[in-house]
Amino acid sequence: MLGSISNRTLLQPRSLTDALKMLRDEGPLVPMAGCTDLYVSLNFGTLKDTRFLNLWGLAWLRAIEVRGDVLAIGALATHTDLIRSPLVRRRIPMLAAAAREVGGVQIQNRGTLGGNVANASPAGDTLPVLAAADAVVVLRSASETRRVPFTAFYTGYRQSVRRPGELIVGVEIPAIHGTQWFRKVGTRAAQAISKIVIAGVAPVKPGGSVRIALGSVAPTVVRATRTEAALAGGASIEDARRILVDEIAPIDDIRSTAEYRRRVASNLLARFWTDAHHG
Repeated sequence: MLGSISNRTLLQPRSLTDALKMLRDEGPLVPMAGCTDLYVSLNFGTLKDTRFLNLWGLAWLRAIEVRGDVLAIGALATHTDLIRSPLVRRRIPMLAAAAREVGGVQIQNRGTLGGNVANASPAGDTLPVLAAADAVVVLRSASETRRVPFTAFYTGYRQSVRRPGELIVGVEIPAIHGTQWFRKVGTRAAQAISKIVIAGVAPVKPGGSVRIALGSVAPTVVRATRTEAALAGGASIEDARRILVDEIAPIDDIRSTAEYRRRVASNLLARFWTDAHHG
């Protein structure tokens, strides 16, 4: 039966410790929170999982705070939380900008940063920002805590290093020095999956490090390390655009074509570099 819930089990942990014990002792379980993607699969009858762990009530995982010089964002922080947070707006405004592009207000109120990371879609709007920010994904199990660099978190299309007994509990973002920049290209400004999404950090002074990350141009979100190195080394923007086109691997799909994505990525790179130095 399409969207049937009669054969599904939902566990309700009262604390993070409770949730981690359930994962260890009663798994496999699928973590769920805002359910903005999960309910779509349920509605279409494509949700094959039957046992779920409801994390929505774990308020501790919504915290946004600075620890030392690191911005720590809990996995259950919603996109609305990111938009409204003075800490996020001050320290990583490109993340607030990305959160504004995630669906409509209803989706922003329910969708979580941890869910966006866990969903592992190469089109996820916040993911290039986290890649360009050198973020770290914090994973917890009943026995240990692991910190994985965001750029090493994904292993393939919708695949990551997260283990069955682990939860994404947050992300940690070091201080960013440079000009931040974010753009999403889609059929509409929001409520549409991106055709291409890009985030970048340009150095304040010539010769500093450059960070460029893109989504919807490969099986996972990618850091354009060759393009970064070229720009940091003084290459012209035209040379950098040619390198970027060779560095990404977009595909044709129902939303766009590979050729379009290459052309737009190249144009966005030029816009980023111009805005960073003259904006």
